Amino acid sequence: MDPMGVIHGRFQMLHKGHMEYLLAGLERCHYLLIGISNPDAATTRFTSANPHRSLPLSNPLTYFERFQMIQGALLEAGVAREHFDVVPFPINCPQLLFNYVPREAKYYMTIYDDWSLEKKATLESLGCDVEVMWQRSNAEKFTSGTEVRRRILEGLPWQELVPPFTYRYVTEHHIDQRLCVMAAQAKAQDQQ
Repeated sequence: MDPMGVIHGRFQMLHKGHMEYLLAGLERCHYLLIGISNPDAATTRFTSANPHRSLPLSNPLTYFERFQMIQGALLEAGVAREHFDVVPFPINCPQLLFNYVPREAKYYMTIYDDWSLEKKATLESLGCDVEVMWQRSNAEKFTSGTEVRRRILEGLPWQELVPPFTYRYVTEHHIDQRLCVMAAQAKAQDQQ
């Protein structure tokens, strides 16, 4: 096992596919740093490899909300708190990464698309030791944050796509309602 691993994602609704990814990372190291990419609007950037990732409607949750969801879901899954921490991971501003994570850790990734390959190349160019845990097509994903958000916006069931903690957190904090308001505002703005 590696002494320290780093894993990252936007987690713009923490879903069961994310949990598979996080738990696989935890199995590979004694201590896992979970990096939240697009931690704030200042470090969110457009990428042609995955254009929707930079849109406000694709990033409705704050860093703190995602931190809370990750921590709560992992604790609920029985992971001991001393085995992980959650930190910002501004992959779109690579010059900032080592303010949050150590260069000498092992960087775990999964590959699904061109954006995954672009992030891998970025980390390797910084001298990071990258381990690809698996490579799958987008069609092989359990779900995506996009799908969870789509179902919320369309009033469809989404509870089965996320860990129980995520569902409770989102509904108790009215994040689902906020997402619907954001979508309505974006639609109105587009019509102007």
